[in-house]
Amino acid sequence: MQVIDQAIPAVKLVIPKRHGDARGWFSETYRADILAAHGVEDHFIQDNQSFSAQQGTVRGLHFQRHPFAQAKLIRVLSGAILDVAVDLRRDQPTYGRHVAARLDALSGHQLYVPIGFGHGFCTLEPDTMVAYKVAGGVYSPEHDGNLLWNDPDLAIDWPVSESEAQLSAKDKVAPRFVDLPPLF
Repeated sequence: MQVIDQAIPAVKLVIPKRHGDARGWFSETYRADILAAHGVEDHFIQDNQSFSAQQGTVRGLHFQRHPFAQAKLIRVLSGAILDVAVDLRRDQPTYGRHVAARLDALSGHQLYVPIGFGHGFCTLEPDTMVAYKVAGGVYSPEHDGNLLWNDPDLAIDWPVSESEAQLSAKDKVAPRFVDLPPLF
């Protein structure tokens, strides 16, 4: 398993090794000891899965406030996504910057997003299924927050236009980055 720091080093690209033969392949998708050697020592407490029927589905940018803040380890089971993490840690020099990575079922690459980041993705293919491990707190509606996915101040190069994006009602009216209170 490779663990590669991204442009914001707290975010990691995780590349599990695949062992293949004529039948297919086998892969360890999570190893606490290897991740810990790269600074990821979270205790994962919840697994989530989403299915998006349409290409261009945008989920995010989401986060949870303390004491239920969450870290996530995201992977794609079928299809492909552009996965995005926005740094919401005001005390960091990377505050307001983002990291984006293509994740797909074929490669098996994963993205680790630590506590203190907004997270979201856009499906690049129809019938995309995403799974992610969650550390920190369990889901808490009272601590749930979001950020406008296409806020021009964030300059995220989404692969879908605003008119094409499939969004939840909550994500359509999310606040802009500049309007967020101190969170982390």
